[in-house]
Amino acid sequence: MKVLNYILICGLSLFTASCGNDWLDGEPSTSINNDEGLKLINEIGYALNGVYNTMQNAYAYSGRLVYYGDVTGDDMQAVSATKRTGSYYLFSYTKDNAPSTHWSYLYNIINQCNIILANVDQIDVIAADEAKRNDYKGQALALRGMALFDLTRIFGYPYRKDNGASLGVPVVTEVLTILDKPARNTVAECYTQIIADLEAGTGLLGEDFNKGKINKWSALTLLSRVYLYKGDNTKALEKAEAAISGAEGKKYKLWTNAEYPTAWSNDASSSIPGEVLFEIVNTNTDGAGKESMGYLSSYNGYDDLCITSSFYALLREDPNDIRLKLLSFDGKKYAYVFKYQPQGGEIIEDANIPLIRLSEAYLNAAEAAQKSGNNDKAVKYLDPIVKRANPQNTVAGEQLTTERILTERRKELVDEGHRMYDALRDGGKAHRYDVANSNIGSTKHLTGSYQKEYDWNWYKTILPIPKAEMDANPNLKQNPEY
Repeated sequence: MKVLNYILICGLSLFTASCGNDWLDGEPSTSINNDEGLKLINEIGYALNGVYNTMQNAYAYSGRLVYYGDVTGDDMQAVSATKRTGSYYLFSYTKDNAPSTHWSYLYNIINQCNIILANVDQIDVIAADEAKRNDYKGQALALRGMALFDLTRIFGYPYRKDNGASLGVPVVTEVLTILDKPARNTVAECYTQIIADLEAGTGLLGEDFNKGKINKWSALTLLSRVYLYKGDNTKALEKAEAAISGAEGKKYKLWTNAEYPTAWSNDASSSIPGEVLFEIVNTNTDGAGKESMGYLSSYNGYDDLCITSSFYALLREDPNDIRLKLLSFDGKKYAYVFKYQPQGGEIIEDANIPLIRLSEAYLNAAEAAQKSGNNDKAVKYLDPIVKRANPQNTVAGEQLTTERILTERRKELVDEGHRMYDALRDGGKAHRYDVANSNIGSTKHLTGSYQKEYDWNWYKTILPIPKAEMDANPNLKQNPEY
């Protein structure tokens, strides 16, 4: 794994070179002194800062890892073929030119977590620090599971396509050396490790609001998503319900209808955490810059990705849907989603990036309940999302279908990186078509967007293994048809 090993070696060299006596004096750091070992529990916290710093990058969770899941679907599109999102939207990548950053950044995160996990249990702590150490270990486990989950769904076919028999990515649970050349594991083996990490992590993570850090409720919501993708609806419902009840017991709550259009700009705190369970925190002194989702999604920024005319028509089926107020318009050309709103005193490129919201826990619970044959619970969890969008609406008394719940999921989670995965994970299809609309008359699928309908059988719905990795590691096998 050429890129991975290069990052590991250079990273550890930089970590060691940057460590001095001031590190032990409590100064913020993203460094890991791998040679001497992580001796103090505070150093684990500093090491975790390094993981979050990697996640914050625009090539990671402040940008590319999020918009990839949207522009490869049917609810959002690149504004033009020359935009940053254009090659993903057009599926124009090949085995020779496909981006390597999905692979390199996610494995960087995994290896940083592996360094932490290799050392955290070796540190002697007093009883008062045991909870802190457990939380740090839980964070490392949960973030490793999250990175592996994203690697698996980017480079491997959906679990339910063949019950996980096809190839995923290498499962890496130890710090690699330049001599290590791991082969790919199956998707099923990847899911086994993802679930193990998230299950263990949720048992250790703290329950309180932890700004910009993953906590128990966000990890449980992610775990419910993983089980949903796997088709284990009983477990998905169990974890989603635990996330909802636990989070709401700690003051998290769904935004109200009145709050919804502007709540995205709130600077959440322990007293008013809102509904964002886990977010990337960007500031005007520490952010991802103009390559972040905020700038890419704004017509005052790079205006890289807009909603499709078909999604606009779907959302406008209810003219009073509050989510319409999140749209901003560039004349009569395009409509953009304004979820990445800057916090007070910041500009658009500094906007925080919500990764896991309480809304998703409700949607996961509703879908899992419906698929388990429990319509009452499905209604219980879908209705708050429907009513929040328009208080005059309700699904009370309805016999819900999976399609009805997934439609609500599309409306609620647009521009948050879900759509392509949601469209395909159960064998469904993405449909790209144009709807004539005077409000966004210029929004049409690009000529090069030749694949108007596709499902999990189309080989380009997963990325090829990067060429640099294939060249450096003879044990890797390329994805079919690339």
